[in-house]
Amino acid sequence: MTQTILSAKDLAVTFDVRPQGAWPWTKALKLHAVGGVSFDLAAGECLGVVGESGSGKSTLARAIVGTVPISGGEVLFEGKDLAAMDPTARRVHRKDVQMIFQDPLAALNPRMPVGDIIAEPLVTHYPNTPRKEVKQRVAELMDRVGLLPNLINRYPHEFSGGQCQRIGIARALILRPKLLICDEPVSALDVSVQAQVVNLLAELRRDMGLSMIFIAHDLSVVKHISDRIVVMYLGQLMETAGARKLCTVPEHPYTQALISSVPIPDPVLEAARHRPILEGELPSPLRPPSGCVFRTRCPKAQPSCAEKRPEVQNLGDGHLVACPFHAPAEVLAPV
Repeated sequence: MTQTILSAKDLAVTFDVRPQGAWPWTKALKLHAVGGVSFDLAAGECLGVVGESGSGKSTLARAIVGTVPISGGEVLFEGKDLAAMDPTARRVHRKDVQMIFQDPLAALNPRMPVGDIIAEPLVTHYPNTPRKEVKQRVAELMDRVGLLPNLINRYPHEFSGGQCQRIGIARALILRPKLLICDEPVSALDVSVQAQVVNLLAELRRDMGLSMIFIAHDLSVVKHISDRIVVMYLGQLMETAGARKLCTVPEHPYTQALISSVPIPDPVLEAARHRPILEGELPSPLRPPSGCVFRTRCPKAQPSCAEKRPEVQNLGDGHLVACPFHAPAEVLAPV
């Protein structure tokens, strides 16, 4: 039986937001960034997370890492509740969970050479490591991610976006973590460079036995690297299933709309396939709709959808869907 390395149970993140120009005594509004999301991540597995901008993907990642406070639920890493740990215990576990950020250049200190940037986590967590060993590990990682070791003394502005992202990957892997969280690591890169970075991450995951959470907008990219995919909308889980199954037989109307938005490089198939189009705008997380948060844009919405939040149904084989009126897509070409 595969060991579960990470488990989120009813994870919720809310922020207090005070309207601009409001009086100091004005009651703050609650922004529901993540609302009761649950999932398990097995050791060595890659879990993809997709959804529109504002669906809570990055906040979910930051809650797991610990850079934003959890408002409800729990995050268990190797069976231990991260939120309940004291700062000392959390520091010990922090080296096992590393993150790659969306903007590769903004994530690097412009005043530090590349060698120091990559070595910083190792020096922070293991200050007694000999300098020769630190330099050797940095050079090995630079070579592993496709960077020439003789570039070790250059600064971030001297590299391209793809090279900066490789530096960020090397920095995240210097501690040999067990879990790597990739927060839209290819969205700021050219298409050709995206493929190189995704293939590099897949290769590193296989060689190092990493568990991974891969966040992105592009379903075709997520399908390529992920074992399972979680679809989020306005902070809530809509559907989760194996990557191939979710992309070929989606059940939730939102998942079907997301997949239909991905173009197919075949004009005949593109013209013939059914394309459900989402109407309206994403509601504000300050005032989410009652019941099902997707009901205001859902083509299958019924009056009962406004009454209560839909229960997550298990369709078997790890396929979960939060919609009482779910049905497989009639005509959808695979991504």
